Amino acid sequence: MAGKVRNLINRSGRYHARLVVPKDLRAAIGKTEIRLPLGGDYREALKLLPGAVAQLQHKIAIAEREATPGRQTTAARYPLAPDQIAHSHYMQRIAFDEVLRNDPRYPSVGIDDVLVDRLRDAIAGRANDTELKALVGVQIDRFRASGNVTAEPGSDEWRIIARALCSAELEALARVVERDEGDFSGQPTAPIIKDAQPPEEPQQRVSLSKLWAEYVAVRMQAGFMRDGGKRQRSVIENLRKFLKHDDADRITKKDMLAWRDFLLRTKAAKTVSDVDLSTVRTLLNWAAENDRLPENVAATVKQPKPRKVYSRERGYTLDEAVKVLNASRAYQPNKDGNGYIREKSQLVAAKQWVPIICAFTGARVSEITQLRAEDIQCQNGQWTARITPDAGTVKSGGYRDVPLHQQIIDLGFADFARDAGQGPLFHNGADSAKYEQKSKQASNQLADWLRKNELCPEGMQPNHAWRHRLKTQCRELGISDRVVDAIQGHAGRTAGDAYGDVTLKTKIDAINKLPAYDLGS
Repeated sequence: MAGKVRNLINRSGRYHARLVVPKDLRAAIGKTEIRLPLGGDYREALKLLPGAVAQLQHKIAIAEREATPGRQTTAARYPLAPDQIAHSHYMQRIAFDEVLRNDPRYPSVGIDDVLVDRLRDAIAGRANDTELKALVGVQIDRFRASGNVTAEPGSDEWRIIARALCSAELEALARVVERDEGDFSGQPTAPIIKDAQPPEEPQQRVSLSKLWAEYVAVRMQAGFMRDGGKRQRSVIENLRKFLKHDDADRITKKDMLAWRDFLLRTKAAKTVSDVDLSTVRTLLNWAAENDRLPENVAATVKQPKPRKVYSRERGYTLDEAVKVLNASRAYQPNKDGNGYIREKSQLVAAKQWVPIICAFTGARVSEITQLRAEDIQCQNGQWTARITPDAGTVKSGGYRDVPLHQQIIDLGFADFARDAGQGPLFHNGADSAKYEQKSKQASNQLADWLRKNELCPEGMQPNHAWRHRLKTQCRELGISDRVVDAIQGHAGRTAGDAYGDVTLKTKIDAINKLPAYDLGS
């Protein structure tokens, strides 16, 4: 059999016959699929496969009868054509002959010449229904019990199947004679067996949209993709529109290459690589690993991205940092012609406080803009900010406590947080489900304000620059990168980094080494 053999799988070098349990019988059987081991040799597994599949199909058929007693089945659960039935029976007989030859009583068994003549007459059409039933009636009933046939005894279909089985039986006897002479190389010559086509795998549509929904559900259950994959969902929708269908099993590598080239017309190479291709590649890889798809056709579809060239350091210099912090601390919202302040108080607070908190924590700006009043705590005389997924999102997944530098407290931040009561400090989100969206909106507005007021050098990320600056400062002060990673929420670089804990005291000692900024009076 060329190509992928139906119902045969390889797991860790061992072959198994596998049959997917119909959905309406899974409750009765208690499994979504059933298997039988076939050993580690591929050729031997192919010989044993038809018999193993027949056993599995018979098990399904029994479960079906028990689940629906008295129901008349009008269609075969696993229909086989006459040539497929003949091929299956032939392979089972050859495998059984191998088993018999290991029995010491086998030499006493001979070939019945009368049986050979009767089989030849049946193949030639010279046997009546009674004779056909005597020759292969038991085999037809066995295939019927396995859900392969429904032909009524005596019908034309039944006679065709019977004659096909007689051909298989005669071919199997010919192999037995050859093997008795020590020749195990014989192959079937009857066209009905030699030319039999293996059962085709049913074409089951694998919905790309459903596949994405299942993947997101699994990731969220594991604590990831708390936003439900909102950003990546548009990638999947874009691919569906480009393909003009929703069948993931129909996607080819050629499709993926064409989609990549299509995206490059309107998107940067980095976005296509890091967002679009990465999303689909990850999804299809998960689908292949979980037997939803036979392979990941996007595995080798990549998009080279230009290496970014930096003309300067990526963090603020001291002078630039002081300029930003002075502007932040001095910020006052404008009033309209009627003396009213149109800017939301939370955004005003974000402009006044977020830069200096980022300067001393190196946290992601969205982690700071999502802070709530209850996240600002005093532990044993030390003020800390708890960065937690409960307030929005945390890239590392869990919460972390970050010590607040004394200069932040001296400027009055603890009093500001206390007076705020409960809830978000830097956005007006009332629904916790929208905290992440609101905090990102606030961080974007803060970045826009810094750019508009020329407080950020061209080409620099105005908020992310604080992360680079803090890392540089700590290295100059001899603070371990492992400690700084724990403060900033960076993952460890080696397996060794996962051992031991960076305690709050260790983080406090590191933060206390950072010099205060000279912000004037």
